[in-house]
Amino acid sequence: MKKPSGTIHSSAIRGTASGVFFMALFGTLWAYTGIMGLQELAAPLWLAAAVAIGVVLFIGGASLIRGSRKIKDQSAVADARPGKRIAIRFNLVFAAEGAAIAIAVAVCNAAGRTALIPIVTALIVGIHFFPLASLFRVKFYHLTGALLCLLAIATLLFLPVEASFGAAHINAYMSVVGLGSALILWGTGTVIWFMGKRLLTISKL
Repeated sequence: MKKPSGTIHSSAIRGTASGVFFMALFGTLWAYTGIMGLQELAAPLWLAAAVAIGVVLFIGGASLIRGSRKIKDQSAVADARPGKRIAIRFNLVFAAEGAAIAIAVAVCNAAGRTALIPIVTALIVGIHFFPLASLFRVKFYHLTGALLCLLAIATLLFLPVEASFGAAHINAYMSVVGLGSALILWGTGTVIWFMGKRLLTISKL
């Protein structure tokens, strides 16, 4: 990663923290989906572990927020307008993602293919990371999006809808896509967290 040039603004740190929060939240929700897909094999300990990981990431994001308050911005007014444009574009991408997921769920339900919902949802979520990569200038989002898309496609092509482990039955689509997506998003959140910590360190130089 190249060393950022110019002044590090508190808004950049807060934006990074927001990314960590999003990854923590949605990573934990995907983990819940995956654990529910395990059915008889699901255990409270799994859910507790997922929540614990999400909490750790939330704490990391909060630490970035606290650190950003110590940065004195000299051009807060100048940064306000670009920040608003980014917020508007992000809201549009997020709204498009939500609409696409809602339509996909409705189509799967109407076609009687509800088992495909986790796969289609993961594919849409993966695709939405590509415009975010250019919007926030975070190249790592390209990898996040690609991994989510590959996970969804590979699950569809190579795994059965359901699988058995002895007497236990699991929903393979839900468990694999759910837990896999959680790991990808948590990993992304960790990377973003450390990016934010690096920006804080640079701001003190």
